[in-house]
Amino acid sequence: MRHILLSLLFISSLFAYVDSDFDGVEDIYDKCPNSSALDIVDITGCSPKAKKAKVQAHHYDVVIGTSYSQIDYNTNEKTDTYTNSFQVDYFYKNFSYQLSTSYYSAQSATTENKGLNDTVLAAYYLLKPSDKLNIRFGGGVILPTYSTDLNNNNLDVLASINLSYSLDQITLFTGVNYNIINDDDVAGVVSYQNSAAFSFGAGHHLNNKIYLSSSYYQASSVYTGFDDIKNISAYGFYSINNNWFTTLNYAYGLSDTTSDHSASLRLGYYF
Repeated sequence: MRHILLSLLFISSLFAYVDSDFDGVEDIYDKCPNSSALDIVDITGCSPKAKKAKVQAHHYDVVIGTSYSQIDYNTNEKTDTYTNSFQVDYFYKNFSYQLSTSYYSAQSATTENKGLNDTVLAAYYLLKPSDKLNIRFGGGVILPTYSTDLNNNNLDVLASINLSYSLDQITLFTGVNYNIINDDDVAGVVSYQNSAAFSFGAGHHLNNKIYLSSSYYQASSVYTGFDDIKNISAYGFYSINNNWFTTLNYAYGLSDTTSDHSASLRLGYYF
């Protein structure tokens, strides 16, 4: 279960930027939120075709990524962990559905572990009360594909809500996640608890292709008696063309239970 925390932290970093149709225009500014990625859009997220015809409701994307972290398990050793991730998204109007999983390889001075992290199935709904305010609700399940001998083989549940608000060229955002952990305690070894997390930050659009943001993240551990996970991060999104996009994220740990340094690079294709 330790590695699912990394997966959830990685996912939460994406909330700094919400672009449901991956046209390079953030939802908070997008006047055509379901525009086709095959069309060239203006600063409002609309193409001439979209302005004249009904926008296609169905979209898909595939995202692959790689990341590095140096995890501190409250021991005298740091564990270098490399993770390769895979994600598929389906979009229909204001709804989106996501499948994500990853494979890790962790190596310290004395041990080496590798295998699948837990797999996440989630659904989201985007609500736009005004042109400036976005509210994104989410929920899903965490499938126990990460296997250890610590009885963490039960299905867990997650829920989230994220808000973003635009002030001219600046976007303010915040989010809360809650995870219901159903794993069984191991007497004298480990005791599990539900985990809550929150984040907040600000972002800025340099142009239609580049978005930058920074944020603060804090989460309680799924293990009782462990300090909260805390970090600050910088995030960048770049729209290569109508189909391809990439993201870069760097986080600096602020607590003993957090990786001192972690970074991720992702490449996606939208169709």
